[in-house]
Amino acid sequence: VQLVESGGGLVQAGGSLRLSCAASGRTFSRYHMGWFRRAPGKERELVAAMPWSGGSTYYIDSVKGRFTISRDNAKNTVYLQMNSLKPEDTAVYYCAAAGIFSNYHEVEDYDYWGQGAQVTVSS
Repeated sequence: VQLVESGGGLVQAGGSLRLSCAASGRTFSRYHMGWFRRAPGKERELVAAMPWSGGSTYYIDSVKGRFTISRDNAKNTVYLQMNSLKPEDTAVYYCAAAGIFSNYHEVEDYDYWGQGAQVTVSS
């Protein structure tokens, strides 16, 4: 499956951005989807994830209550709505897909990756 992110950019602290990730190539609805980020000098981290069924979502503690992951299977797209952005949210954000039998909480289970979208939050 091919993944292409869009929607990154520069925003002031407290602002909002919505990232989109368009998928093509295989049956999107049969994949768990996740959003990751990598800040300069830091490890990649799983920010939010949603199983193929659209059930229980996962969020890293630092974004709970501010970020929302959603998916539209009819449009083969997953979104990350980011509100109340903070300078520490600055990073390259990647969407990724994991097969239906994978554990969507596990970074190592994601097989397909987008090219990344830069999000910069100014103070």
